[in-house]
Amino acid sequence: MSHITLIRHGQANTSARDEASYDRLSDLGHQQAAWLGNHLRATDSHHPRVYCGTLTRHIETASSMGCTDVVQDPRLNEMEYFTLAEAMRDQIGLAIPEEREGFVDHLPKVFAAWAKDEIAEPYESWASFETRTQAALKEIAAGDGPALVVTSGGLISMALRQAMGLDTAGMARLALAIMNTSMHRLFPIGGHLSPVLFNAVPHLEAPDRHFAQTHL
Repeated sequence: MSHITLIRHGQANTSARDEASYDRLSDLGHQQAAWLGNHLRATDSHHPRVYCGTLTRHIETASSMGCTDVVQDPRLNEMEYFTLAEAMRDQIGLAIPEEREGFVDHLPKVFAAWAKDEIAEPYESWASFETRTQAALKEIAAGDGPALVVTSGGLISMALRQAMGLDTAGMARLALAIMNTSMHRLFPIGGHLSPVLFNAVPHLEAPDRHFAQTHL
């Protein structure tokens, strides 16, 4: 079993309130990814295998990192948060926030309702999201050599939920904390993938890059 380093995509379109508009990197998102790629090369990080989802922000992040021969896998795509949020707005009147502070309260409510099957006819079930996350990472872990996986915060928080046995509320707190282009490593211990790194942004630690430590 090989270890996996999960990477959240760079900053996307922060003004978006739907899936299609959100799915592209901002100029800062491209810069964050380029800095991360430079850091990995400067530290001689060895990752013979690179994967990403099929979303534009995943592909753009991997490209700006300088990655080549990237395997695209739709199982690594993000949950459609805005789609779920729109469903909850229409079904129970829960307003979609306009600022980050509002999402801190909103996201856990969406996760809880989704996990309990309280959202009528969601685009994808919570169980399906759990299953595809687990299946994709199990398959990648079975390959030879360390792997980089460029994906999104929701999938990373689900992977950590599965590795740590977290409840839905705990998973929501993790999701809110995950920064753009942060690294999260799962290492095989006792036949299971265990977290050994969370939310690492060494490429953004210099004082003149603190502004680039973004969550949205």
